[in-house]
Amino acid sequence: MICDLKLILALMTALLLGSVPAGITAAEKEKSPAGKPLHKFLPIEDKSHVSLAYIWLDIAEEATARDVDRYGARPTIVSRTLAIWATAMYDAWAAYDPQAVGSRLGGGLRRPRAEHTLDNKKTAISYASYRALLFVYPESRDFLTAEMKKMGYDPNLVSTDPKRPEGIGNLAAQAVIEYRKNDGANQLGNEAGGDGQPYTDYTYYQPVNLPDKVIDPDRWQPITFTLPDGKHITPGFLTPHWYRVKPFALETSAQFRPGPPPKTTTDDATLRRETDQALTYNQTLTNEQKAVVEFMRDGPRSTGQSGHWLRFAQDVSRRDKHSLDQDVKLYFVIANVASDAFISCWETKRCYDSSRPWTLIRHYYKGKKIKGWAGVEGGVKEMPAEDWHPYSPMSFITPPFPGYTSGHATVSGACSKMLELYTGSDKYGFAESRRHCELTEKEAGSVVQLDLPTWSATAEMAALSRALGGYHIPIDNNVGLKVGREIATWSWPKYQAYFDGTAKVRP
Repeated sequence: MICDLKLILALMTALLLGSVPAGITAAEKEKSPAGKPLHKFLPIEDKSHVSLAYIWLDIAEEATARDVDRYGARPTIVSRTLAIWATAMYDAWAAYDPQAVGSRLGGGLRRPRAEHTLDNKKTAISYASYRALLFVYPESRDFLTAEMKKMGYDPNLVSTDPKRPEGIGNLAAQAVIEYRKNDGANQLGNEAGGDGQPYTDYTYYQPVNLPDKVIDPDRWQPITFTLPDGKHITPGFLTPHWYRVKPFALETSAQFRPGPPPKTTTDDATLRRETDQALTYNQTLTNEQKAVVEFMRDGPRSTGQSGHWLRFAQDVSRRDKHSLDQDVKLYFVIANVASDAFISCWETKRCYDSSRPWTLIRHYYKGKKIKGWAGVEGGVKEMPAEDWHPYSPMSFITPPFPGYTSGHATVSGACSKMLELYTGSDKYGFAESRRHCELTEKEAGSVVQLDLPTWSATAEMAALSRALGGYHIPIDNNVGLKVGREIATWSWPKYQAYFDGTAKVRP
């Protein structure tokens, strides 16, 4: 039986197996053997040289990870929650900038130049961050309140006096919250057609295929997972209504919908080649490729691609020694373009409802023997096609939603291009060091270094990882990457308009 969104909680343990950061041991140096700084998912301990916006992003990521601990990995949802936080923070900051305008109140909160002090900015963004995060993560109230007190702020101050920075922060957050309460995400569970639970579908989606029967190989198939405790669950399509969520910069969710994927009925030869390529990857994975799959599978702590790319943005903050102003704008842009990319991607997934390698390999090789990844013991073995498995924990076979296009690829394309546009360069210059196989097989292997020389190369690594892992056929990733880059390129002038004060408030 297909479970509803609440039962995704049962996937938590499985998901975390594929997304806990490898970390860097105390014995490892700050630079890789090639001399490149090591990318670190975990928040840095010494925060004396980073901005308060950077610290608030750490807090937002931790609150997000705690949400995953409670409800399971929900990448669409957490992309929206992080965007709400980043937007509220930006809108509060904009009141103390001579040009920038907020997304909801425009320049209506602008304060006199004499008040444009660093202390006022810090206070305003802190209250905005706190209120926004409480809205999206109410279960983390104790954690968030403790963080506010650590920074010396009184979380009980609810002033909306625009002459006080606390009031600016509260006003900015409240405006964003009011706008997002009924934006199509169904956060409050009050959409007609829903079941009254937060974030559940209200569009009456039903899969064509059954977990144990393929009626149409071109359509998405739910998959039954076996959890470590032996329990079987079959998650349904995660947030199939997400195409109805109001985008931040995009005009509509369908604005960048690509053409259809190959199908057995329209281009069977191409679809078979794509399937065979995914199978070949699965049969020939190198240690480095396994490390790529695990690195890009998700992170940090399953905060999704939005959280993943915001961590990359923090690398820029440290690398380029960002000021508070620079960080606020950077996180605002990356969080929102990631959220828009998810909305666009889910519109495409809902439109085409396409299958994944799990279904296609069983379709094309039904009744035949094939070679594939042997499982947690490692290696490759011959098996019936019906036993083929992606390079993924046994308790989380494939993400529970259609394949075309890939969310990882679309969001990575969007965020990487936006980082290039924001920084003025494609250069990244970091590296990831991790033990291959440690999240998927019983025995972790040796340390592998993954170079991240440019934003475009990092996005391409993220896209390729999904085919290497057996979650997607290559076209899902290639088209998603292209669409994501198009979204960022089109959207960048929209963000610049907020910075230079020419943007209009969106209804």
